[in-house]
Amino acid sequence: MLLQVTNLQVYYGHIHALKGISLEVEKGEIVTLIGANGAGKSTTLKTISGLLTPREGHITLDGQRIDHAPPHAIAGLGIAHVPEGRHVFPRLTVDENLEMGAFTLNDRATINKQKEFVFHIFPRLAERRDQKGGTLSGGEQQMLATARALMMRPRLMLLDEPSMGLAPVLVEAIFDTIRDINRTQGTTILLVEQNARAALKLANKGYVLETGRIVLAGPASQLLADERVRKAYLGEA
Repeated sequence: MLLQVTNLQVYYGHIHALKGISLEVEKGEIVTLIGANGAGKSTTLKTISGLLTPREGHITLDGQRIDHAPPHAIAGLGIAHVPEGRHVFPRLTVDENLEMGAFTLNDRATINKQKEFVFHIFPRLAERRDQKGGTLSGGEQQMLATARALMMRPRLMLLDEPSMGLAPVLVEAIFDTIRDINRTQGTTILLVEQNARAALKLANKGYVLETGRIVLAGPASQLLADERVRKAYLGEA
């Protein structure tokens, strides 16, 4: 088991945000978390990456406890977090943003090889490598945020709302890219996504969150066919 999350209890002050979340991610899988706004999806990712500390419960990566490790140490173990809202470095060029993503690597040849890989996946970034991140379009910034995370050659990528605010044609391209990253690099992916239908079509399995609890879990194809999911998250009557 690559990632195991057990009985996470997370608070924002007195607000009980996660109420006993447990989930598992096998190596090489794409796993998605779906649910309404405020269900606890982003909080789950932030806790895994060390931005939040659980009050109870534990998180293991390949059997190693990481739930009280600082974010930089968790990144060093191979977990890359692409947060909601992209958060590229606006005054740095595309190339400089990618260099920032490679902070866990210390071999220039490896960094250059990984940069070639991300430019192959995102040729538009190669065309704009000397352009400042803040001047890119929304879709290009999402590409850059994802590419920056890939620079560290992660074992596990946490992707938070990668399609948010993008035009439909770009949404399709982003999901195609996530699939390619998983297949070509073997990168395991934990995906939070409001577009539940697209996420479940992409994923191996999924978890449905409601108000800080997991209420449904199973193979993605099974969740796609579940009447409760279809009514609540796929817009079907």
